[in-house]
Amino acid sequence: MSAPYLSVVLPCYNESENLRGGVLVAMQRFLDAQPWDYEVIISDDGSRDDSLDLARAQVKSWPQLTVLSNPHRGKPSAVWAGIQAARGEIVLFADMDQSTPIHQVTRLLPKFSGGSDVVIGSRGHTRTNFAFYRRLGSMAFLTARRLLILPRIRDTQCGFKAMRREVALELFPRLAAIRTASETRGWKVTAFDVELLYLAEREGLRIAEVAVEWADRDLARGKGKSYLSESWEMARQVFRVKLNAWRGVYDDPAEREA
Repeated sequence: MSAPYLSVVLPCYNESENLRGGVLVAMQRFLDAQPWDYEVIISDDGSRDDSLDLARAQVKSWPQLTVLSNPHRGKPSAVWAGIQAARGEIVLFADMDQSTPIHQVTRLLPKFSGGSDVVIGSRGHTRTNFAFYRRLGSMAFLTARRLLILPRIRDTQCGFKAMRREVALELFPRLAAIRTASETRGWKVTAFDVELLYLAEREGLRIAEVAVEWADRDLARGKGKSYLSESWEMARQVFRVKLNAWRGVYDDPAEREA
């Protein structure tokens, strides 16, 4: 079987409500109508609800769908497992809740024809169903992060990113979240996107940022998210990337963890 053009990797942790809400049906309808071959990889991150069973139930009616079962080690590890299984020329990782809907990939893909290696979605200021306190927090994070690192990139945290598969295979094993991955409990937030984009920029890869639609469509209630703890953890990880850069950690071929 020939390799597809696009591999869509969907990390999955306690996504029962989103799956029951029909996100996969809408995704299949769109992807089947495209002129290029594709595959979808659901990479389950040790869900404690029935997400894995719901995803597997779709496989018989969707030949392009693969479902992976992984230990619970957080989103970066789930994405990495999906990337390793991917066969496409381009790998897109997106959120299961489809806050940025799959049809927005048509905004990203043309950038690869123009020579880009990494293409990321950017949500901008207009975000539907985005609470005011989260909007303020997002703007504060954006300002602080751009002062420290990646000043030319506006939105590092949009969960809608694509890259050439060989680029993903090169960069992901170098992430701290992958090199130090271990089984965990509950929802685990990470700013791995910042380190991923920093490494891509260091390597001189061509990064394009494209405006995409975004609205909070997350129906899942079993993730145990905490906005305050997420914000603190993300800020801590951004500082760690900057500290590692100052200390020359990324100059070491082994890129040992600081």
